[in-house]
Amino acid sequence: MDSDFGIPRELSPLQQLRSQYQPLLPPCLQGTTVRVELGDGTTVAKAGDAHIIARAFPHTLGQPLAHFLRATAKVPDAQIITEHPAIRVGIVFSGRQAPGGHNVIWGLYEALKVHNGKNTLLGFLGGSEGLFAQQTLEITDDVLQTYKNQGGFDLLGRTKDQIRTTEQVNAALKACTDLKLDGLVIIGGVTSNTDAAHLAEFFAEAKCSTKVVGVPVTINGDLKNQFVEANVGFDTICKVNSQLISNVCTDALSAEKYYYFVRLMGRKHSHVALECTLQSHPNMVILGEEVTASKLTIFDITKQICDAVQARAGQDKNHGVILIPEGIVESIPELYALLKEIHGLLKEGVHADSISTQLSPWSSALFEFLPPFIKKQLLLHPESDDSAQLSQIETEKLLAYLVETEMNKRTKEGTYKGKKFNAICHFFGYQARGSLPSKFDCDYAYVLGHICYHILAAGLNGYMATVTNLKSPVNKWKCGAAPMTAMMTVKRWSQNSGSTSIGRPVIHPATVDLKGKAYELLRQNAQKFLMEDMYRNPGPVQYDGPGADAKAVTLCVEDQDYMGRIKKLQEYLDQVRTIVKPGCSQDVLKAALSVMASVTDVLSTISSSSTSGQQFA
Repeated sequence: MDSDFGIPRELSPLQQLRSQYQPLLPPCLQGTTVRVELGDGTTVAKAGDAHIIARAFPHTLGQPLAHFLRATAKVPDAQIITEHPAIRVGIVFSGRQAPGGHNVIWGLYEALKVHNGKNTLLGFLGGSEGLFAQQTLEITDDVLQTYKNQGGFDLLGRTKDQIRTTEQVNAALKACTDLKLDGLVIIGGVTSNTDAAHLAEFFAEAKCSTKVVGVPVTINGDLKNQFVEANVGFDTICKVNSQLISNVCTDALSAEKYYYFVRLMGRKHSHVALECTLQSHPNMVILGEEVTASKLTIFDITKQICDAVQARAGQDKNHGVILIPEGIVESIPELYALLKEIHGLLKEGVHADSISTQLSPWSSALFEFLPPFIKKQLLLHPESDDSAQLSQIETEKLLAYLVETEMNKRTKEGTYKGKKFNAICHFFGYQARGSLPSKFDCDYAYVLGHICYHILAAGLNGYMATVTNLKSPVNKWKCGAAPMTAMMTVKRWSQNSGSTSIGRPVIHPATVDLKGKAYELLRQNAQKFLMEDMYRNPGPVQYDGPGADAKAVTLCVEDQDYMGRIKKLQEYLDQVRTIVKPGCSQDVLKAALSVMASVTDVLSTISSSSTSGQQFA
């Protein structure tokens, strides 16, 4: 065992103060009794995917939602679990580090010990590689002492985010069997939880008694769907980044001669960039989803920025701040096509130095146009999920370079008469993802850890721990669990008119909803942000006082609590069954038939249209 894992650390005064904070628990998780209500069986998001997902998940598809209830809840069908035999649970960091991850471990440990002091929690050292090698650390009060409410994943560490190949899943099965684990909790994002879902099915097929549970922890904010409102870590990283962005905005306003190009982490989708824009009000943000929807080229984006610089210069403003998500390189059509061609050649074993000579004529022309530093970065080998090494591709420098070139050209032509364009580039990512977690992430992660125990106590396999109504205070949070298969979709794509390829069922990352309320809020203010320097500084992350309970703007403006609304629908249906019973009046029966027929027709139409419109992605 690496001696660095789990050892006590020297904490600063602030870290010591944070380690003493006791996260809050909603009423339904308090006490020593688990009360679970299981609803109707779940379906899949797209009806056209059902037969494919059913073939891949014969044991875990169609499981019901689980709602965990407070002791006073009057639910006649709830299962009340008072007997808690000793169990052994393993936990592993499978995704990239995110603030709050340690509190998932703490919450699970506390729940285990509250319900039975003989329960055991084993942490796997070094992520999934540690799982395969059965390298464990028993979690104790002493081990946790200096990691409570702290950032990073350094209590256990992590490696590659993959439990996928036959060799890997067999190694995971052997580890869980050898260690006699009743449960395995996997902490991570979309890729890790997809692997968790497939592992749960594999274990069920192998008649392994270990139940697999997933936890949504990722700074990217893209593990969002009807069951998952937010991810642990997203709140913190956006608050930390927003302060850094705001500091840069103040610097730009003070010097009045620099344009800052700031690239933000978040993988392919632009959730972090959108949230940071709504918190700090920079002059401009380029969202990958907008680029994809409008099919903007790199030259279109360059022109947009140049036109903005020129418009601001017309008001004697020669400074500004522009946010760029790291995944934008995969949203720009011509750059994405070039990347796919390069990755294909790398897979064939072509050396990076020789790739430029084997590109298609169109890709070769684009590659030769690009500055040398970007060429080198595009030639990097892809990640384990076949995506580009986005954190290493300096798109902000590429855009700054292209904008400067165009502004110099406009100056020579006499169409631009402002001051000389000066760009300063930043990449904000690693500075934020190791931060001390916000109060929200401390509470959210700790609650999810407790829910993991409740899932295992209820004997559920292939579920993700969920909390809804997150924009409300903790005492109003609704705790539950959803089958991961209900979150899955299947990508279909056509490379030519004669063939269709169908991918592996996965939990796909959510895109920024260009019809959602958060994006609508951005569009309402975009022109003011661009021209009026409405910079806003939220300050550093607050742990106490008026700013401590502030939550992500994108969380607060959307109408969520899908699971709560499903439950409300069930209540309405139960009321209908109560009212419309044999012996009711003809008028009641007639009205019920008319209304239900109308509702059924509408829902059938909506369901079929949404499915037919999503066949190819």
